[in-house]
Amino acid sequence: MTIAHEASERLMTPGEVAAMFRVDPKTVTRWASAGRIGSIRTPGGHRRFRESEVRTLLDGLTSEAHH
Repeated sequence: MTIAHEASERLMTPGEVAAMFRVDPKTVTRWASAGRIGSIRTPGGHRRFRESEVRTLLDGLTSEAHH
């Protein structure tokens, strides 16, 4: 991944990620703390998640559920 691509990638809030997984935002924060999903900290200390990483994780979970 190039730096330019990384900089242009959409960052998602814990609430947006939680809605995709149908879980509570606090669950998403726990996943990040446990290292299950990568996160970026904003200058204000808030967590943000790379959309591509979130979609990869979601795709992995949904494909597991169908096997």
